[in-house]
Amino acid sequence: MLSVLRRKAAAAAVGGSDAMLLGGRLRKSCAAAAAGLRGYATAAKEMTVREALNSALDEEMSADPKVFLMGEEVGEYQGAYKVSKGFLPKFGPERVVDTPITEAGFTGIGVGAAYYGLKPVVEFMTFNFAMQAIDHIINSAAKTNYMSAGNISVPIVFRGPNGAAAGVGAQHSQCYAAWYGSCPGLKVLAPYSSEDARGLLKAAIRDPDPVVFLENELMYGERFPVSAEALDSSFCLPIGKAKIEREGKDVTITAFSKMVGLSLEAAEILAKEGITAEVINLLSIRPLDRPTINASVRKTNRLVTVEEGFPQHGVGAEICMSIIEDSFGYLDAPIERITGADVPMPYAANLERMALPQIEDIVRAAKRVCHRSVPMAATA
Repeated sequence: MLSVLRRKAAAAAVGGSDAMLLGGRLRKSCAAAAAGLRGYATAAKEMTVREALNSALDEEMSADPKVFLMGEEVGEYQGAYKVSKGFLPKFGPERVVDTPITEAGFTGIGVGAAYYGLKPVVEFMTFNFAMQAIDHIINSAAKTNYMSAGNISVPIVFRGPNGAAAGVGAQHSQCYAAWYGSCPGLKVLAPYSSEDARGLLKAAIRDPDPVVFLENELMYGERFPVSAEALDSSFCLPIGKAKIEREGKDVTITAFSKMVGLSLEAAEILAKEGITAEVINLLSIRPLDRPTINASVRKTNRLVTVEEGFPQHGVGAEICMSIIEDSFGYLDAPIERITGADVPMPYAANLERMALPQIEDIVRAAKRVCHRSVPMAATA
């Protein structure tokens, strides 16, 4: 299969000058997007996160014959979460490759294909299963460019749902943002909205380095407004740039993926009590947009970090250290971290809810840093 793909890619390189020119324009447009991220004021339509991922991957595969998708049930079944719906009849089995249930095997094949100049998109049914392939992700993909003195690029995307879903137990509910975010050589992205998913997936596929793309199972069906600009096939978002979802002056709240939604809801509640929260959607875990976070904290003088992963060595811990190193003198209150509980995820629904961050947890933390919390005795 890979030999066929290599031959097709070589043929496209010789005769596909139009595709090469289009690729150049796409890269230029992505660089232009780095000038700044805009909100949804120019929204043209609504789109689910699933539809955003599907359209982004469809357009990138259409624009570049080197891009192909592989993973369990991505073809005949159209993806476990229907992200690859319609791909098999459009692109054929050579570019939409159904694999056996062997993450270590097909991830290694994907990395090898990237060594040869192809651009694999490897789909994991869940990132919990990617633990079977973590040797290829870290040792084979992340380190090769450095160990080859820059002679071998590894343009590959590892994507799939990350974090807790609902009632799937401890082995299927982990957040891997901090795991992969600690590894040099990887870029780690975590979209929240449809526009995030569309723009970041395009950027990930075009990037010359390995990218871990962390989606969320519970977000696939969520519908968001999408701007007219984001619907253009040349659209992408810059890797390493956070987005201020809501401006405020009293407290900064950082979050990524599903936790952005909870943080925005918490900000609405806080606004009714006279606290204006600035909500930052991180988008990129590695590289982390430290300048945007520090600039916000220097304005609000307070910080609450939110993530559903474990507390120890988490993304929030890294953000806290960044603030202590660069903006400690601006803090008017201790930093608050909201995380998942430091336990394996319970299966029971009531315990699962207790183990994950909730809106009320964010509200209470923001009130504490703003010295507005109600004493426990007053609520007894």
